[in-house]
Amino acid sequence: MEIRGREIREIITPQEISSKVSELAEKIENELRSDSIVVIGLLKGAFVFTADLIRAMKKPVKVDFMWVSSYGSEMEPSQKLRFLKDIELNVEGEEVLLVDDILDTGLTIERVYEHLLKKNPRTLKTCVLIEKEGRRRTDFRADFVGFVVPNYFLVGYGLDWAEEGRNLPGIYAVEER
Repeated sequence: MEIRGREIREIITPQEISSKVSELAEKIENELRSDSIVVIGLLKGAFVFTADLIRAMKKPVKVDFMWVSSYGSEMEPSQKLRFLKDIELNVEGEEVLLVDDILDTGLTIERVYEHLLKKNPRTLKTCVLIEKEGRRRTDFRADFVGFVVPNYFLVGYGLDWAEEGRNLPGIYAVEER
């Protein structure tokens, strides 16, 4: 299979993702003790993961999204983070879970986390589907992590390369040339 003229290979199957999402939902609900949780997904990459995660939760959830961008059409994140859409829900005093697709350099989730802290949630936890090894530029650590993978450029299950590959059901590594 190819994307943008490059071979891709599946590294995480849809079945593995489904199992991990259920496991994460259970862990999150066990740690966040309130009757409801505000889940904030980061667009666009985390929309598929966020949807599956909230469906796996038994507690009532409120959902909102933020849209931030650091990649554009490149395979490397830029230093500049653009906030394109903020949340609309009032999260003051709420238990909040920030959901992202991938923890790469850590710069995006750290900046968004700091932004959300200013809105005075009772608690603010983070969940990422994937944590990449060897690329961190910050000490930020997610509270809940699905998979830890080597430093591959990834597509599928919401992750994209210049808007391509989001619809793939598994997670795929883009082969280097």
